Amino acid sequence: MTTAAAIAAERAVARVARPFHTVEGAGFPVRRAFPTEELPELDPFLMLDQVGPTVLGPGEAVGAPAHPHRGFETIEYVLEGEVANADSYGEKAVVRAGGVQWLTAGSGIVHESLPTPEFLASGGPQHMLQIWVNLPAALKSLPPHAQYASAVELPVAATPDGSAEITVLAGTTHGVTGPFATHTPVLVARARIAPEGRAEFTAPAGHNAMVYVLRGRAVAGEGTALPDGHLGVYARDGRERFSVATAEEGAEVLVLAGEPIGEPVARSGPFVMNTEAELRQAEADHRAGRMGRIPTDRIPTDRIPTDDAS
Repeated sequence: MTTAAAIAAERAVARVARPFHTVEGAGFPVRRAFPTEELPELDPFLMLDQVGPTVLGPGEAVGAPAHPHRGFETIEYVLEGEVANADSYGEKAVVRAGGVQWLTAGSGIVHESLPTPEFLASGGPQHMLQIWVNLPAALKSLPPHAQYASAVELPVAATPDGSAEITVLAGTTHGVTGPFATHTPVLVARARIAPEGRAEFTAPAGHNAMVYVLRGRAVAGEGTALPDGHLGVYARDGRERFSVATAEEGAEVLVLAGEPIGEPVARSGPFVMNTEAELRQAEADHRAGRMGRIPTDRIPTDRIPTDDAS
């Protein structure tokens, strides 16, 4: 049972944001937690999009054809379905259910994320997340590179009472550390919480922290209701601990926390820099082909083993 003293030691919820529905890539719908007009960013996080969950018929899957990025990192978390990735640096890989691609765009890269021929032909369940993480100015010129992890390579922890199972992509929580090396201190974790369950997390008092409901209904902090698709943003009120719980209905949530970079953000489509002049340079570099081009022989090698997301 959660006591009043325990709740008082936790971060309060500063705001709840409703999702914005839009279309990305070649025409797939996304549910966007941010950026929105009210919530342009949550430093160091720049974007959180959810694709699905849905079930696609044969020929219905679409992806994101070749496009550039510079100045930040993208996290592609494939909960259901599978995605073929290729980029202008010659990297090719299939990310299957439960797997992740963590792409550091750095100085600039062109990449694509498309349904595999098999998934396009057969259809099936699709559920994915796309998360953008900013890079500080000193690291925006890093050489681009990609990291991958399959479902079996992502550590899973449980809360002491067993009411929540937590998959950790990055950072450390509940005694386990995610496999991805990050350039900005972040926690990225997915929690599946049983009915009337609860999970506690910690982040340094100066870090931003939030929880997004992927499925079901949750309760953040001292009792703030979070319906499906809503984002709860915790206050930076000097406390480190924050929690998310459920009532009669369980929930699946994404937990994000990170150290703010605290620098100016200039963004335009696929580029995130510090100044407008840097954005113009990024656009010019892309037009001139200086971010490279994806090879025509881009059928991905099956680098990521087939795993069950459950």
